[in-house]
Amino acid sequence: MKTDKTFYEKYFDKVCILLIKVEDIILVALLTVMITMAFLQIFLRNIFGAGIVWNDLLIRIIVLWIGLVGAMVASRKGEHISISIVSNFLTEKAKAVSNCIVDIFTATVCTVAAYYSLLFVKMEFTSGDVAFHSIPSWICESIIPVAFFVIALRYTILFFRNFSKLMKLTK
Repeated sequence: MKTDKTFYEKYFDKVCILLIKVEDIILVALLTVMITMAFLQIFLRNIFGAGIVWNDLLIRIIVLWIGLVGAMVASRKGEHISISIVSNFLTEKAKAVSNCIVDIFTATVCTVAAYYSLLFVKMEFTSGDVAFHSIPSWICESIIPVAFFVIALRYTILFFRNFSKLMKLTK
């Protein structure tokens, strides 16, 4: 029996699709900028004997952003690194219980990481440190709490979906 989605469910689905597209665009843009800046630095050093002074630091910061945005992308459907040897031998109900435990644990750890990384970024903001070329450090580090918050939110949603599956299996 097929049930029609409510207005709010349809709206939520559209917002999720939009956010997924934004994440993908950010990831592609960061990767493009990183590759372009790396090639530019190599070109400038080989041709002119000098490069952009802050370029290496910029590339390191972009690598941080790519890693964290990539982690956000991997968390969309729970496609994180996992050890599945044990789950191959579990029943469907035991897999659902295991998934719920992993999801809530991951959400909790990421929530704690988001909180403490937010405190870190706040300290960087108040210190007024500059990362490079007059760009404040806190801007470069702001992806850390955002990424952990998004991952925590996604695993919380995954927990409720897996818990719902578990409840259906126990009926």
